[in-house]
Amino acid sequence: MTQEEALNSKGTEQPLRSSQWRMDFRKSLPGTLTQSVTETTTPPFLSRQHKRSVKEWRMRPEPLTGTSVLRLPLPSRPQFSGQLGSGGGLTSSSWKCLLRKIRQEKWNHFSMGDHFRKDQHALLNEGEENEMEIFGYRTQGCRQTLCIVGSVFSLGILSLVFYWRPAWHVWAHCVPCSLQEADVVLLRTTDEFQTYSWKKVTWIYLSASNSTFSLTPDHPLITDEDYIINRAIRKPDLKVRCIKVQKIRYVWDNLEGRFQKIGSLEDWLSSAKIHLKFGSGLTREEQEIRRLICGPNTINVEITPIWKLLVKEVLNPFYVFQLFSVCLWFSEDYMEYAFAIIIMSIMSIALTVYDLREQSVKLHRLVESHNSIMVSVCRRKAGIQELESRFLVPGDLLILMGNKVQMPCDAILIDGSCVVDEGMLTGESIPVTKTPLPKLDSSVPWKTQREADYKRHVLFCGTEVIQAKAACSGAVRAVVLQTGFSTAKGDLVRSILYPKPMNFKLYRDAIRFLLCLVGTATTGMIYTLCVYVLSGEPPEEMVKKALDVITIAVPPALPAALTTGIIYAQRRLKKKGIFCISPQRINVCGQLNLVCFDKTGTLTKDGLDLWGLVPCDKNGFQEVHSFASGKALPWGPLCAAMASCHSLILLDGTIQGDPLDLKMFEATTWEMAISEDNFHIKGVPAQAVVVTPCKTASQVPVEGIAILHQFPFSSALQRMTVIVQEMGGDRLAFMKGAPERVASFCQPETVPTSFVSELQIYTTQGFRVIALAYKKLETEHHTTALTREKVESDLIFLGLLILENQLKEETRPVLEELISARIRTVMITGDNLQTAITVARKSGMVPESQKVILIEANETTGSSSASISWKLVEEKKQIAYGNQDNYINIREEVSDNGGEGSYHFALSGKSFHVITQHFSSLLPKILINGTIFARMSPGQKSSLVEEFQKLDYFVGMCGDGANDCGALKMAHVGISLSEQEASVASPFTSKTPNIECVPRLIKEGRAALVTSFCMFKYMALYSMIQYVGVLLLYWETNSLSNYQFLFQDLAITTLIGVTMNLNGAYPKLVPFRPAGRLISPPLLLSVILNILLSLAMHIVGFILVQRQPWYSMEMHSACTAQNESISKLITSPTVPEKMGSNGAFTSFENTTVWFLGTINCIIVALIFSKGKPFRQPTYTNYIFVLVLIIQLGVCLFILFADIPELYRRLDLLCTPVLWRVYIVIMLSSNFIVSLVVEEAIIENRALWMIIKRRFGYQSKSQYRIWQRDLANDPSWPPLNQTSYSDMQECGSGVSYSNPVFESNEEQL
Repeated sequence: MTQEEALNSKGTEQPLRSSQWRMDFRKSLPGTLTQSVTETTTPPFLSRQHKRSVKEWRMRPEPLTGTSVLRLPLPSRPQFSGQLGSGGGLTSSSWKCLLRKIRQEKWNHFSMGDHFRKDQHALLNEGEENEMEIFGYRTQGCRQTLCIVGSVFSLGILSLVFYWRPAWHVWAHCVPCSLQEADVVLLRTTDEFQTYSWKKVTWIYLSASNSTFSLTPDHPLITDEDYIINRAIRKPDLKVRCIKVQKIRYVWDNLEGRFQKIGSLEDWLSSAKIHLKFGSGLTREEQEIRRLICGPNTINVEITPIWKLLVKEVLNPFYVFQLFSVCLWFSEDYMEYAFAIIIMSIMSIALTVYDLREQSVKLHRLVESHNSIMVSVCRRKAGIQELESRFLVPGDLLILMGNKVQMPCDAILIDGSCVVDEGMLTGESIPVTKTPLPKLDSSVPWKTQREADYKRHVLFCGTEVIQAKAACSGAVRAVVLQTGFSTAKGDLVRSILYPKPMNFKLYRDAIRFLLCLVGTATTGMIYTLCVYVLSGEPPEEMVKKALDVITIAVPPALPAALTTGIIYAQRRLKKKGIFCISPQRINVCGQLNLVCFDKTGTLTKDGLDLWGLVPCDKNGFQEVHSFASGKALPWGPLCAAMASCHSLILLDGTIQGDPLDLKMFEATTWEMAISEDNFHIKGVPAQAVVVTPCKTASQVPVEGIAILHQFPFSSALQRMTVIVQEMGGDRLAFMKGAPERVASFCQPETVPTSFVSELQIYTTQGFRVIALAYKKLETEHHTTALTREKVESDLIFLGLLILENQLKEETRPVLEELISARIRTVMITGDNLQTAITVARKSGMVPESQKVILIEANETTGSSSASISWKLVEEKKQIAYGNQDNYINIREEVSDNGGEGSYHFALSGKSFHVITQHFSSLLPKILINGTIFARMSPGQKSSLVEEFQKLDYFVGMCGDGANDCGALKMAHVGISLSEQEASVASPFTSKTPNIECVPRLIKEGRAALVTSFCMFKYMALYSMIQYVGVLLLYWETNSLSNYQFLFQDLAITTLIGVTMNLNGAYPKLVPFRPAGRLISPPLLLSVILNILLSLAMHIVGFILVQRQPWYSMEMHSACTAQNESISKLITSPTVPEKMGSNGAFTSFENTTVWFLGTINCIIVALIFSKGKPFRQPTYTNYIFVLVLIIQLGVCLFILFADIPELYRRLDLLCTPVLWRVYIVIMLSSNFIVSLVVEEAIIENRALWMIIKRRFGYQSKSQYRIWQRDLANDPSWPPLNQTSYSDMQECGSGVSYSNPVFESNEEQL
């Protein structure tokens, strides 16, 4: 449906996508309506931070024209419910009407209206994570010539600017045009980073094919325009326009007029179409055309040449600035430090290039085997052929033979079944059964034709086919779905090659910090020029001194000093068994204030022990069969279900599969075998899994059970079903899964009336409960002809299987540590809700003194609208089967709401889905106290993490990597518990399979964050100290000498920068976080006060030295009379003698300023080196303390030791001992005042809290705002109430949105 149709459609209001809003406003907003729109209202889905007036409607340069256009700030995802929110505004339908009126206006007020057309701009990968805007441009020869001339005359600086700013390159070389005519396209990401890149449009010529057949424009192979490949071929030229973006090829669709991704089958294909079109393979001609257009099926990660890495690294703005600094220093004969910087830069570049090269080689080796796999492909009219996997194309028919086969592409299984190890994708090496795509007579796209997850039919690239079982046709066949980088493995590799940039505020503040230093340097340059012009200095000297100020105010060593802290933290984590593939995220760990945990395998032990079996019959549940008693399980349908309803396989004589299935099967003491070719039982194929009773078993009337067909387990369906054949008996279907789901497929009369209460008895004790059911099937039907819907109906309920899942020993202490540090803990599990509540109680996630409120939300049914109810969960004791057991009881009486934080919400995945769809205004309120989320699908886990992020939480996710991959990637910090060294699913991987890694990571993150701030503050002070000293000396057209600079830069600052970061993390988590921003008041105040103190000290020293009685032409009296040699070296400050090309000369001012500045750098390092509460105390950093002692000792030695040669080298003058004591007193006073200010004011958290309360400061974080609102709402939570979606108060859409990594949390 087009946008216009969407606007004019009637009926239910549909939320507009953010991309639609973006397009509509760009295409339609006239200047005449600008004022009214900005002043009256905002779209209903905008968050609080977006619902602002004209200031938030910002003007941005449009890529096509460079002119400013009105750009609406959009949230990352639209969240609204179509009703008027409490903050006012228009409904979605009102906005549609407004847009319709807007379209009728003329574009009279925007210059872009004459140039910007729909065909010049489009969205690439619309709605996907890597969505981009694409703009068309055409290269102009005259513009190119001008740019070349400009680059030559600017000595390459213009080319360098174009390299750093790709958009400027395109705007300078090209003119806007339609995408159809473009030979260059400009790409801009639609996320908050707005990253630009550009690509050349290339042509693919079908004449380049080595085909022996003649291809004409009317050839049948290319006339069918249902397929993108055919629509991309331009006729009669028989060529295809394409671009390649992040390893993915996009071709120009001539019919739809846009670039489309190639390398996969079309999503609209139905299962019938796939079977019909590709079921017998492609012809050789079709393969050649597809291969030429789609490209090879390779995941090529080229080993980047060293020279390329070197050039890319050297062209980094930081190294360009260093090159500028070095050239300036060479011109001033400051060669020693220039050489030192060159050596350090070469070492840094060499290490970086080496690391990048190693990563490139590792990644290349990881994927190179993928490109050279031999596969069997069935060609239409040509039969089966062997060829290399790189020649595969989408639509090819693969023939899978044998075991242990690596999948070279994504493929849809259409015949036979496979057991696959998907450990590479999920991090969990558990065999997964894949079933063939059923051939349904429906035009519905194959991915959505069934309720079940379509992935159960897909063999993913990079996974290993452990076992391939042929059906009646005699071969396992799969249609190639995606090739190359479009595959699952290719997507993982691309995520490594092109990681999502981070928007942590610290890094943006760092840029602002550097810009402030540049601004300060500019002021210093103006001052220098004025002084030197008035002094009549030569122009070249004046320019050198002015440029020198930049290298002083902006320290070239800053990035290197910041990086060392993260490197040290990464090494400490590695020693603790925590591996990191994204070091920048270590700092983000320091800001975590909410951690989500998976339950099974994360909070609880991996292994499940069978506790008991509760069979049932017509009279209800029977006595519990305890497996601990050692009694054999009596024969019956329940025993048969346990023996056959699983996805276990026999591989090399070993039974492998899901641990739950394995425990269940082992409890039966049956044996497993594979049917041979001589196995002749009606309906049982060869190579089928057959389970037989052990020889010691008695009273089993069947020889065995053959598993004919499986409907595999999936998290979304929460069940699995098998069709089996008893040898000499009936054909049966068995189901196992979540009790609630299984019971819903059973005949109501077979489900005991006490089902709910019986289930609660076990789930409230933390047991994992699995239900079993069965039915008899007719033997006339072939198993492949039976649909899942038909098999999974009218089942007979068999009973409950009780499994014990114990908490890990480390779980409770870790959760208590996190809670005591005021870090929220949340459980997200696929298990039963009651079990999850009990585990939350036992683990301490929900303290015994606090209440649990159960939220149940139901979908719209018939005439009844969607509803949500709130019930208080209370623990009571009840006698059940002779034992005292706890179970969940719903309290009917109304209780006090309690204070904020005294209750926790618990809800299921089904309720979460209904709330997001119909009660979105309640979602933030629920999330503020939502602690237990059960029966959550993998997709819902990711959505929940994202919703928490929108509330300004910094979210961590800890899981075992199986169903948590999406959530691990979505979270700010994902921690995978895996024995592998690194997991592609998350930035952090812990080799220790328990949650002890979480507080360790947070501690190290906090330490690394504080270290970063320490280094920022120190480098700022170091540069300002040197800056102030040099500007004071410039007043007399003097400066520090080269050796004086060298001593400060190399011997003091470089050593401090390397050793200050060595402090480890403090072992205790405190209940507050370190500041997350450089511009937080305490940090700013600290820097400003210390700069002022240093400035005051330098000025006092500079003025006082000129007023000393020995400051005169008669310089011999400045030193002791006995030291004749020194007095000969002294030159009068009033008759300066130039020393070297940098204009520095010996003087008492120079000597005083240098000593004050050098020792002050050491003092500042000691004061800024923070210890508790986030880092180990400074005295534990022995190397740093030793370096400071040695540096201070050397400086005092130089100050008080009268060594003529040393003074001559450092261009110092000898001063009376009393003045040296004065220098020490000034430095000591500065140290004491700085220390008192830092400890009594800056680090005084209680003082800042008082100041905040005094001025009424409140956090602007969304979750803090909601907490304050809810604390003042006496009607929240609404206990024992039921609300409906058509009620006005439930429909009101309170929306919120927040970009990832953003937080306005108070930084104290």
